[in-house]
Amino acid sequence: MGAWDQSTGNGVTDEESVGNGTGIEKENLDAGALFVLQSKGSWLHCGYHLTTSIVAPALLSLPFAFASLGWAAGIICLALAAIITFYSYNLISLVLEHNAQLGRRQLRFRDMADDILGPGWGRYCVGPIQFAVCFGAVVGNTLLGGQSMKAIYLIAKPEGTMKLYEFVIIFGIFMLIMTQMPSFHSLRHINLVSLVLCLAYSICATAGSIYAGHSDRAPTRDYSISGSSTHRVFGVFNAFAVIATSYGNGIIPEIQATIALPVKGKMFKGLCLCYTIVVATFFSVAISGYWAFGNEAAGTLISNFTVDGVNLIPKWLLTITNVFVLLQLSAVALIYLQPTNEVLEGLFGDVTKDQFSARNVIPRLLFRSISVAVATTIAAMLPFFGDINAVIGAFGFLPLDFLMPSIFFNVTFKPSKRSIIFWLNTTLIVVFTIVTVLANVAAIRQIALDANDYKLFANV
Repeated sequence: MGAWDQSTGNGVTDEESVGNGTGIEKENLDAGALFVLQSKGSWLHCGYHLTTSIVAPALLSLPFAFASLGWAAGIICLALAAIITFYSYNLISLVLEHNAQLGRRQLRFRDMADDILGPGWGRYCVGPIQFAVCFGAVVGNTLLGGQSMKAIYLIAKPEGTMKLYEFVIIFGIFMLIMTQMPSFHSLRHINLVSLVLCLAYSICATAGSIYAGHSDRAPTRDYSISGSSTHRVFGVFNAFAVIATSYGNGIIPEIQATIALPVKGKMFKGLCLCYTIVVATFFSVAISGYWAFGNEAAGTLISNFTVDGVNLIPKWLLTITNVFVLLQLSAVALIYLQPTNEVLEGLFGDVTKDQFSARNVIPRLLFRSISVAVATTIAAMLPFFGDINAVIGAFGFLPLDFLMPSIFFNVTFKPSKRSIIFWLNTTLIVVFTIVTVLANVAAIRQIALDANDYKLFANV
């Protein structure tokens, strides 16, 4: 179905639309939308992007979340989060498809907020939250990349003297090169490799947990939830934030924007592909890791494989697990850089010039490099992945992925108050408003408790 030009009442077919295949006239697109969010992909490409943005090394923190929840609550929360996020992402997709059919294709999260909730919501609320979350994810992945490089280095050279911040800087330099990929669509092949890598390191992490749990040096397993009542309550909400980060996306509109017209039905296929990988990886890592290490599960599972300098799993398995994680981290960081890249090109690009003209290439090279340098500096200064993970989830992924989709759907489609979908969405809105507030308090409290351990450029 073509877009409908409401100003003239004339139908506009997809073939007649100009620009980058969005069905929106070129003069109405800024350089960020035109250059970064090119609409050329298939549903498979969409599935690759979705998988890379969700099935990332943050899933290695799931045993840590289980340590605050226990077996029953951990599995229930993990399953509910899968169901709710799949449902919520599908709601966003339906809203985007509906507005596209009305001739208002929304390419960005902030576009959705402004169009559906009114002017100002995108610029002053949803946009800043999304930007902070995505840039925070880049920082977290850069830090984890440095930690993976350091782990590989120490396996090969146990007496090595290189510090963590040096490896973070090396990873950041690699990202400086990779971030020059011109558009979101240009990452499709990288994200296919990323899909294979996340399966590979999840298999390795699961196998490592089973091996460590059965070895002679296996740690004593305790599945009780330790600490005072207050500590346990805040631990539960901190665990919610970690799980939300693992399932978090925050860039569904931008991913759907990469799909070539017609869009209808393609996002659902991509989500089905993605969640097949989600179920296979999340549950295997969470269950095996918590089984092996109980309430001693670390912020990232790989940390549990080495205790006091002694490896609990074969050196080769530990090495290839870190290598697979390291390689995928670059793809994950790249995908979460796209909203930043889109904003930067929107500010400094010139839509009247060719994408690869000197006028656009030079600002792209300069400002993308600055954004990566800033993320690398923050990662090197504050190397505490577990706490960063919880803050990102509480501040951004919970509202963007668990709260906003239901609001967008109810406002757009105005379902009857007698319908199940209205009350389901309303329940999700109320519940996750409360959970978001409490998770933010818990994440900030955890940082305050760990503040004494913080040192700038710490070698952890």
